[in-house]
Amino acid sequence: MFKRLLFISLHNLYDFRFYKTYKSLLKSQWKSYKDLKCEQKKKLRKIIKFSYNNIPYYHKLFNKLKIQPNNIKRIKDLEQLPILKKETIKEKWGEFIPKKLDKIKYINRTTSGSTGSPLKYRITKFDRILHWAVMYASWGYANYKLGDKVVVLGGPSVMPSTQSKIKELVYRIFRNFVYLSSYDMEDSNIKKYVDIINNLKPKIGYGYAGAWYLLAKFIEKHNLKIYSPKAIFTSAEKLFPEMRKKIEDVLKTEVYDSYGLNDGGISAFECSEHKGLHINTERALLEVVDDNGKQLREGPGRILATSLYNYAMPFIRYDTGDLGYALDEFCPCGRGYRLLREVTGRQQEFLISPEGKKIYGGFFSHMFWDIGEVKEFQVVQEKVDEITIRINPEENFDKRQLQFIRKAVKKRSNNWKVKFEMSDELEKTIAGKYKFIINNLGNNGE
Repeated sequence: MFKRLLFISLHNLYDFRFYKTYKSLLKSQWKSYKDLKCEQKKKLRKIIKFSYNNIPYYHKLFNKLKIQPNNIKRIKDLEQLPILKKETIKEKWGEFIPKKLDKIKYINRTTSGSTGSPLKYRITKFDRILHWAVMYASWGYANYKLGDKVVVLGGPSVMPSTQSKIKELVYRIFRNFVYLSSYDMEDSNIKKYVDIINNLKPKIGYGYAGAWYLLAKFIEKHNLKIYSPKAIFTSAEKLFPEMRKKIEDVLKTEVYDSYGLNDGGISAFECSEHKGLHINTERALLEVVDDNGKQLREGPGRILATSLYNYAMPFIRYDTGDLGYALDEFCPCGRGYRLLREVTGRQQEFLISPEGKKIYGGFFSHMFWDIGEVKEFQVVQEKVDEITIRINPEENFDKRQLQFIRKAVKKRSNNWKVKFEMSDELEKTIAGKYKFIINNLGNNGE
């Protein structure tokens, strides 16, 4: 109870509306989709009007398109607007500064830069506290309560943006969170992580899917004992079925996939039914669209984000760079949110064959998990007709497997030149995320 009071006090000091907002979210998840959508439309109309009146970029855009804010009354009406690219924000940075910015309580943030150069943006203090409230309420799908012990395994996108030891201590005491870096997953450090988890006995684990997967493989290989959290919420990276199974089998826990984007404000979380990810409606609006920007009720498409509370820098139809599969159905758990069947990955996780075919990187993931004897792998494409496969092998790796891999790749495209590199340290992103596929062609080769 004392930890819970400390936890709430810390967050309320940051913004007094935190606990009230959190309690509201616990209730709103059980509203009907019709009611959630109605509330979302009201927030959308409000931020559209604000953006037109206060953000030079949107004022010029609306005038150029010859539309007024009152033309955007429904979510479907967003199709009248173009998709917002990161490049546009960088090129026209000054036009995204709202009038009277000095009157808005905000902080400056930077994206992790997983897909290239980081993007600077602003976020209101309330939007940030809303992000936390949404996350905690969604962890409640696994019975998380405010103040419960949490171990976080990842990089900057899931950790406090500070190097201050004092602030880290404050987070540990008041939030009851312990942070473990995904940058430092050498064998000696992973063993320390296991000891920390065993001593801490966290209720919830959270962080990068790849980092938790590597931890599980290490525990299994060395036959270590590990405390089992109630649940592990994976984020920031694609969670493949083989990864989920390994983490669940080794840590004897339940894995809940999640998806979030702080610059766009969107998020989605699995519940214990595991029928898809519940798309949060309270903080932002998530669209899945086809190549023409048309909204899809069901099927695969690009994920767009529209922030509903970030008045310091509204993003409207922001291209996340992510691909997802929308479901036109609801979860049997009874929550009113629509579902994403899955986040299939980033646009950069598709390779382009010499014939112009898009080949999803999951093909390689399944192949390597079938092979075994590989700690990590990475496929890099710098040229359309060539791919480089980097392998961090186990000690018992049979190099005759390389010929099997080459043949499997050739079945996808006989015109691909295949190069192999053996390495005990594979490239990670700026945020410390481990990427299976790296496509450096630019615009996916198009």
